[in-house]
Amino acid sequence: MARATVTIYTDDLTGETGDDISAHSFSIDGVSYEIDLAPEGHQKLLDALAPFVEVARRTGGRATRGSRMPVRRDASKAARIREWAKSQGIEVNTRGMVRQDIVDQYEAAMADR
Repeated sequence: MARATVTIYTDDLTGETGDDISAHSFSIDGVSYEIDLAPEGHQKLLDALAPFVEVARRTGGRATRGSRMPVRRDASKAARIREWAKSQGIEVNTRGMVRQDIVDQYEAAMADR
């Protein structure tokens, strides 16, 4: 039996689907959030937060340099990693980016084959 897994990226704000949608993280009052947005929605979020970010103190995180495009992992690889993680009893999100520690575990397991 053959099985195909299709990953559909959906903008959490508009509900639209597309290949240019990526996950974005932010924190407010000690609570971290992640949202999947198309470039227009991401810019809207940045514009809304800009006046606050300009006067805020940085407390952690990594600095961004330049205007790099977000790294998009191969969707079929993400699907394989999710399947593998579930088969190993590892809790993994059903959409968005796969946590790096899970990717590292998957790659180590594939290297041992």
